[in-house]
Amino acid sequence: AIALAEAGSKVVLCGRNPAGLRDTATAIRERTGSEPHLVALDLADPASVEAAGRQLADSEGIDILINNGAMWLEGRETAYSAEEVLGVVNAAVSGTFLLTQALLPALRRSSCPDIVTIGSISGLPNAALQSVSVPFYAAKHAQAALADGFRQMLAGSPIRSIAVHPPYLDDMLPGDAEWLANAQRAKGSRGSNRDVVEA
Repeated sequence: AIALAEAGSKVVLCGRNPAGLRDTATAIRERTGSEPHLVALDLADPASVEAAGRQLADSEGIDILINNGAMWLEGRETAYSAEEVLGVVNAAVSGTFLLTQALLPALRRSSCPDIVTIGSISGLPNAALQSVSVPFYAAKHAQAALADGFRQMLAGSPIRSIAVHPPYLDDMLPGDAEWLANAQRAKGSRGSNRDVVEA
């Protein structure tokens, strides 16, 4: 969001953590002088998705919808609660689909609309389970299917649907020393969220 704002985008931040949204909005304001629009949104809650969709659907147009909502659930030997499993699956799959569906009219009002789904290496065919839980693994496979399903459904329209499937990432903020040095790292180094932004 910060990198997009620095590139001149008018940013709408959606998320279930109000403090996190405010922190990101403050960073954008300090770096760019622009004021992001904040929308409370819990993708695992259909009522929250519906409310956010209504709030955003009437916008002048959405050029880029970035679907990055997923709840991390690590692999473990103890059983998962129904709440944990449904939270992961509903956020990544049901909520992502319903929000995208609600925003299609606003995307159609753009001259160059894109839907970008941030998947995961876990969502690729034959990916190793590694440290993720089976519900997270399945949800990421479903997100890959959503991106491809939207691609097929919207073929022939101006709306493009693409997916980016990052591996485990180093997390850094635009402008930090790590972010600036990231472009000079050796081939084969770990990926970073800067790589996702650039992709």
